[in-house]
Amino acid sequence: MACARVPLDEQQVTEPSPLGKERTLPALHPDRTEERCFVPYKPPPEDGSPADVEEFLEHARFITEDLEWLLALPHDKFWCQVVFDESLQRCLDSYLRHAPRGLDLSTLPSSPAVADMQRSIHKAVFLTFLRMATHKESKEHFFTPAVFGEIIYENFLFDIPKILDLCVLFGKGNGQLLHKMIENIFTQQPSYYNDLDETVATVLQVFDTVLQKCGLQCEGATAAEPMKLNAHKKPTAMTMSQQELLDIILYLCDSTTTINAFLDIFPAACTSFQSHSFLSSLTSFYETGVPDLEKAIRKRNFDDKSLQEDLWKRLSHSCRKMVETVHLLLHHTCLQPILEGFLTDYDEQFPVADDISLLQQAVPVIDETRTSYLLQGVESAWDSVGRRKPQSQTRTSQAQASASLSANREPAAGAAASSLAGSKPQEVREPAEGESTRGAEAMLDVPQRGNNGAVYPVIGAELESLLSCIRDLLPDLGEGFLLECLKEYNYNSELVINNILEDRLAPNLAKLDRAMPRPVKEELPAVLNNRSNVFDGDEFDVFRREQVDMSRVWKGRRKGENVREMLNDKRHIAEQKARYHTYETVVDEVIVEPGESATAYELDDYDDEYDDTYDMNQVGANDLDGDSLLTRRPFTVPQVLRKGNKEEDEEDDQDDQEEDASKSAVNRDQFVQDPAVLRERAEARRAAMQQRKGFRPERSSNVAGRPKGQGQTTETLQDRRKKETNKSRVANHNRRSMADRKRNKGMIPS
Repeated sequence: MACARVPLDEQQVTEPSPLGKERTLPALHPDRTEERCFVPYKPPPEDGSPADVEEFLEHARFITEDLEWLLALPHDKFWCQVVFDESLQRCLDSYLRHAPRGLDLSTLPSSPAVADMQRSIHKAVFLTFLRMATHKESKEHFFTPAVFGEIIYENFLFDIPKILDLCVLFGKGNGQLLHKMIENIFTQQPSYYNDLDETVATVLQVFDTVLQKCGLQCEGATAAEPMKLNAHKKPTAMTMSQQELLDIILYLCDSTTTINAFLDIFPAACTSFQSHSFLSSLTSFYETGVPDLEKAIRKRNFDDKSLQEDLWKRLSHSCRKMVETVHLLLHHTCLQPILEGFLTDYDEQFPVADDISLLQQAVPVIDETRTSYLLQGVESAWDSVGRRKPQSQTRTSQAQASASLSANREPAAGAAASSLAGSKPQEVREPAEGESTRGAEAMLDVPQRGNNGAVYPVIGAELESLLSCIRDLLPDLGEGFLLECLKEYNYNSELVINNILEDRLAPNLAKLDRAMPRPVKEELPAVLNNRSNVFDGDEFDVFRREQVDMSRVWKGRRKGENVREMLNDKRHIAEQKARYHTYETVVDEVIVEPGESATAYELDDYDDEYDDTYDMNQVGANDLDGDSLLTRRPFTVPQVLRKGNKEEDEEDDQDDQEEDASKSAVNRDQFVQDPAVLRERAEARRAAMQQRKGFRPERSSNVAGRPKGQGQTTETLQDRRKKETNKSRVANHNRRSMADRKRNKGMIPS
């Protein structure tokens, strides 16, 4: 195998040949490629029909499995497959070409399975390109940089159109990785810069073609080329067909989005674009072509209003991306070079702080907020280039900053630093509905307002930050006084500082004590103290008891508990003995000796008056159910009180028994009735019911027929044919089919 710490392009491997002999091959060789066919990518279906969705899922599953297999290959096998497998390159190119962009995602079917599969393919394709753009995976697996650049360039693994598509597809959320990928590609192969120059010229030609399709010309085009005689007959945005207008809008939207994503991720390309005067060409196209396209979309009659809305949305998106592209070009080609040298060099020779100080002395009404903003911007410029300001200028600028700090402090500095420092420009955002575009006012840190104009109160960490900012400048003021000032001025700390220093507070604030402390916040009672529960105060109430017997608390089965011991434990019986001990002895008569009290024997004295009171009362005589006991069973004279002879009584008892036996004889005999009798009764009931309903019973089958040689009746032949046809439904004639059916349903193990 290959030796360690040797570039892959110099490695040699020994492996058996198809004839069985060992041979030595370069690590990158076509014979080391695995036989695998990568299928091209197809976008998700727009209509979302079940058949199309199922086809897409199956197709996409093949692609995902193949790419995951590719990513799992070792370094040498991976690059053999990438360089020599043409089906892999067709698969990757098809995804870059047909994958849905940002504005196309809303038209895709809302199936969770389709969305999950699309994300899986998206991730696998990105990881494949990321590995293809890496020339050094580890200390043992790497390429010679020059050879790596030649491989990716000569084999068209990467080109400018692919890089542009990578930016627009994977730029959202993967900007840093894409920046490293593209930077490594351009570093290892500088020839891509030449290809980029040719691409910029092609993009400019595209803009010119769009204008020509609309019957327009860019500024300066009339001087270069004379206008043709039939130029007035060319179609315009209003007269061209609807399909041509749709194609122009879609192409313009795709081009502007792709260029903006590429410049945002790889700012080094701004120089190449600006060398072709791309900035002026783009602004000229915007001023010339966009108004005509907007007018055509607004005034043309569209049969489908949704198409008109979609075109307007895409044109607005294109305009926004063109504005962002101009901003990127200005920042990276104009503003940033100034910050890198000019501003610091100017401030070193002619300190800006001195000029501002002279202006403030000559014109006292100069807004100190703006001067502080400018000074902080100069400081940020020094920090951005990594240079230190001279000490003399540092003292001057500090004095100037302290003088202007009364008007504005930190927010202006942050705004200046964000606008003049060499940081990444912020994304251009369209103002929301009902929101106006603000200039310097937008830099003020003011609280948000609701729909009715009310200011939301600032609380928590944000309020503490505002108080800390003010107390750093004015430490002698109390927090209670500052809180009232912030409430009065809508939590605008700059306005509070300015009014305090200039003694222009509102009348209600001027009467307050400036050392007023912060009001003590009343602590709300604990929720546990107000709770109400049926288990309050029990032996396990941890909120009211400091100690709880943990021996009576366990989780799951109690440790050491035995079922046999639990059943043999009779302690509960002993506990119940004392309860029932009082009922154990019954005394019918207690002899009381003379001179002893009945209370000694727990006896009550007899009350004769109470007994006489209720002697004449018929207790229960007036109850509604007073004679219910007499109606439940007949009165019977006890045998002891009977006056008849014993023999007569015995004869009467025998007669009663015989009568009872005769009455229950039927029920006793019918306990197990004759089945034949039951069948006859059931058949009779069935025949009666069928006769009432007019049902004609089916003739019984007779397949035996007459003896052989006497001929058979038509009914017998029909019965035989019916039996032959339906015999597979009964008996055991379909054993194999039923066994297969049970096996298919999992009833019988295979």
